[in-house]
Amino acid sequence: MNNKKHKNRKAYNWLMYDIGDKWRNEYSIYYKGDLYDLGCADAYYKDFFLKYCNSYTGVDWSNTIHNNNADIVTDLNKEFKIKNDVADTIISLSVMEHLYNPQLFLKESYRILKKDSYIILGVPWMWHIHEAPHDYFRYTPYGLKYLFSEAGFKEIHIQPTSGFFTMISMKINYFTLKFISGSSLKMKITEYLLFPLWYTIQKLAPILDNLHRGWSSNTVGFYVVAKK
Repeated sequence: MNNKKHKNRKAYNWLMYDIGDKWRNEYSIYYKGDLYDLGCADAYYKDFFLKYCNSYTGVDWSNTIHNNNADIVTDLNKEFKIKNDVADTIISLSVMEHLYNPQLFLKESYRILKKDSYIILGVPWMWHIHEAPHDYFRYTPYGLKYLFSEAGFKEIHIQPTSGFFTMISMKINYFTLKFISGSSLKMKITEYLLFPLWYTIQKLAPILDNLHRGWSSNTVGFYVVAKK
């Protein structure tokens, strides 16, 4: 597990980072060889992936709003500046919703991936608009399966990352952030008053998810594992 605390991990959203850690570890059996991280931004998880792989190559475009630590700079909406059949593993986390040409992205991912190797991709589902104006799509499991199949992938496995109560807890917590405004003192007092709500619902949400039938249809997001 990645032991560093992500800079975006806050009192109102730590559950999302716990979920991210859970699924990155769950799929570690697929990480091998030369790993390419498509949409890597600041390559925060580079050290984590290198525990399993021989090499890590971060790929992103030059207009990212994040710190850019990419080894290869290329627009993921267009043909990648990468040779065929070079990746033993592809990772792409919370990236495809920001691409206006997702089908080309998946076809290019297929092209650079070696035969019988895997792509592991995560996307949001019930999540607010973010990084506007570059937030284009939300994907159902059926849409994901279609796009991956069209790109040539097989053995497509789609996993919901959470349930209804985790989803609604995140919506509540992010919604309450708008009340943190005004002077520094007022902001600190408001945050202090909101903290018990944030903590309680994030603790309860996973428990309630496990008790709720049909929880996956209201998931925060999906992971996809697919083979070339």
